[in-house]
Amino acid sequence: MASITEIGEAMHRVLTISPEQAGRVSGFVKRQSKLTAAKFVQTTVLGFLGDPQTTLAQLAQIATAVGAPITRQAIEQRFTREAAVLLECVLNAAVREVIASDPAAIPLLQRFSAVILQDSSIINLPDALAELWRGCGGTNGTHAAALKIDVRLDVLNGTLCGPLLKHGRTQDRSSSSREAPLPERALYVADLGYFKLPRLSEIGEGRAFFLTRLFLQTAVFDEQGKELDLLRLLEESQGPVELPVRIGSKERLAVRLLAVPVPEEVANRRRQRLKEEARRRGRAASKKTLALAAWTILVTNVPAEMLSLQEALVLLRVRWQIELLFKLWKDGGKVDEWRSENPWRILCEVYAKLTGMVIQHWLFLVSFWSRPDRSWVKGAQTVRDNVALLATAMADLIEIGVAIGQITRCLAGGCRMDKRKKHPHTYQLLLEFQDAA
Repeated sequence: MASITEIGEAMHRVLTISPEQAGRVSGFVKRQSKLTAAKFVQTTVLGFLGDPQTTLAQLAQIATAVGAPITRQAIEQRFTREAAVLLECVLNAAVREVIASDPAAIPLLQRFSAVILQDSSIINLPDALAELWRGCGGTNGTHAAALKIDVRLDVLNGTLCGPLLKHGRTQDRSSSSREAPLPERALYVADLGYFKLPRLSEIGEGRAFFLTRLFLQTAVFDEQGKELDLLRLLEESQGPVELPVRIGSKERLAVRLLAVPVPEEVANRRRQRLKEEARRRGRAASKKTLALAAWTILVTNVPAEMLSLQEALVLLRVRWQIELLFKLWKDGGKVDEWRSENPWRILCEVYAKLTGMVIQHWLFLVSFWSRPDRSWVKGAQTVRDNVALLATAMADLIEIGVAIGQITRCLAGGCRMDKRKKHPHTYQLLLEFQDAA
């Protein structure tokens, strides 16, 4: 598990050393000033972490706390293209730090060396920033400028890869982080946007595992090479299906096919989404696709003796944890909201807030990640309430460690989810399964 000292050193590298190195390269530092590159970064990152809707006057107070008394007008003048370059460098420095917690105390997850989730989210930007971050054109409800943040999260030990920044128009299947190798016996769980048979084959060849919904246009064959009519197979089964198959006309990748029927109301909601998506793309949803919406269909290379069908279904729910991470960043951290109309101030704010979310995640790792019932929402509020401790400690590495220790104790003390009987949390469902025999 990462120690308080390691978190403090990482924070010092990101918020002090990195901006000092990038200050002149970015063009932010042109002359000697009370508001150095490091203090500007500390002011913006900690200021927006403490209050995502902070005002310039409040940022001036944070600047004073980090040792750079300055007016709100002076801060406003520093939100330039050069400042955005500086803050992007700092965000990249934060992403390069590798911080891990003790494994979550959930036996089903601990069957694997890591349980890695992957997804992306879009932050729409002012059109004036289209030269830097290209969106999808600015027509039919799209935006000319948009930023895609790509994230990989190991829910076992909390390691965060990202947010990696890409043009908003970048397809998930072309993600560079998607190609990163996985540890042996790791489990990879991703959305259909990342479904790509060559990649799944690579995962298996690397002695790792995958669990994913089946892309319904994928050809399915039995072990003798005969193509299967998937819809007919499922309808004739009238219940859960579990059988070895091969998928892909060319790849013929050996997998376990797992399928269960869903309640009619769930199927109808899926069909409605499919129709809306098809309409948005200017076509009609096929009858076969609509019929298959009555099923949850998975493919995996995890052996049956290591993962049952019911366990796989619960593990698939874990994928929503990364959606909850994005929700935390957007609803709590407000990484996609701002008050200004100045495009460079907006971009500075986005980079600073994303850096703050990475630091917030580190604090989670050193305090409560190994607890199954951790509450990210309560944790984020606790971090916001205690940011002033970090701001006043920035001048001294030892004091940073002391401040982190205080925040850690607050996080460990009460950031827990209450159990639910009617609609159990995912962690409750995961804990129902004992370790594999």
